[in-house]
Amino acid sequence: MEQEYKKILVPVDGSKESEMAFNKAVNVTKLNKSHLDVLTVLDTKQFIGLHGGMLNGDVIYQLSEDAQKYLVELKERAVKESGISENDIDIHVRFGEPKTVISDEFVTEYGNDLIMIGSTGMNAVARLLVGSVSEYVTRNAKTDVMIVRTDNDNK
Repeated sequence: MEQEYKKILVPVDGSKESEMAFNKAVNVTKLNKSHLDVLTVLDTKQFIGLHGGMLNGDVIYQLSEDAQKYLVELKERAVKESGISENDIDIHVRFGEPKTVISDEFVTEYGNDLIMIGSTGMNAVARLLVGSVSEYVTRNAKTDVMIVRTDNDNK
């Protein structure tokens, strides 16, 4: 049975693993003539304790601007290097808990039929303490999930 994915979601966070997932997602998008949603989820809970326990508007604005700039760069690179249309890639910045935004909220809202996510870059202690986003998404997503562990050359 052949599976054609029409709406692919790739969450990115700037890590090597998420960049590999992005690159593979661009290739799958091109091969399937599908649409790619590139998502960054800003987890403001990680900044609790800074600035007296609260994030002010300037910090939130700067986080959002930095994330938007990163996503624009990824989109421009994908269009230039792969030749897919600008209309086939949308970029999104969300605030919230990355695990639930990726596995449930975003795919429900946008109707994605595949999530391509990088494997965790955390060590065993960090995974034990906070849990892996990719692990959570794999167990709880409402759609197919592909964990990307290799680059485009499968290395």
